[in-house]
Amino acid sequence: MNEQETIRQALDGDKDALTQLINTVKDDLYNLAVRMLWHPLDAEDATQEILIKLITKLSTFRGQSSFKTWAWRIAINHLLNTRKRRAEQQTLSLEMLSQELTAIPSDGTISVETYTEQKLLVEEAKVGCMQAMLLCLKRDERATYIVGEIFGLSHSEGAQVFDIDPATYRKRLSRARKRIREFMRGHCGLHNPANPCRCAKRVQTNIRRKRIDPHHLLFAKDGDNPDLLARIAQMDEISRAGALYRTHPTYNAPHVLQTVLDQIG
Repeated sequence: MNEQETIRQALDGDKDALTQLINTVKDDLYNLAVRMLWHPLDAEDATQEILIKLITKLSTFRGQSSFKTWAWRIAINHLLNTRKRRAEQQTLSLEMLSQELTAIPSDGTISVETYTEQKLLVEEAKVGCMQAMLLCLKRDERATYIVGEIFGLSHSEGAQVFDIDPATYRKRLSRARKRIREFMRGHCGLHNPANPCRCAKRVQTNIRRKRIDPHHLLFAKDGDNPDLLARIAQMDEISRAGALYRTHPTYNAPHVLQTVLDQIG
């Protein structure tokens, strides 16, 4: 059954068709929300809100783009205009993050029982820090970086998602890339080995500052693959930041669809 037929059946009240349709985008939208809002619970709430909009606005879909592009446009519009969530309520800038990384000493010891646990804690520190960098960008720049650099949408697709002309989209993406790249070049040891900051050395500091809860990790699923990081280190400097972001885990949307279907009856 093609996309248009699935949409037609969903609009006719076929719940299985609606479920099939929403299942094609829900995980992508949840991963988009995690990267925009930082905290998984806030991302879950936002994804539910987005899915409700998709379902209630489905009759307005005209097929001028793919359903996925249309869904991303609704999601981006929602995330750009939604209320500030818990991470965004903290005033944060790349300048402030730079001062923290420079001023707060790193602790090189990780007191854990297993190597696997150590890898997960290091991954949590890495993802959390890089997510914080994204939060330092304005919402429109952050969303553009996530869509274009992390998810890899083309310039034409990205322009459709943001409902702007391709030239404006390219400029915004270029500006966001430059800000992230320059920050990582000056601070991140993964991006530039000459920098002293290392994820493993930030673990204990982040635990003390309650940025990491060792018993309830927000982001880590698997530890880093050293071979992959070594290959990234061999890339040209312009490509490294985006490649590092693409090593972050991807997640399945946690029960959001069933919750939404229950809400709308």
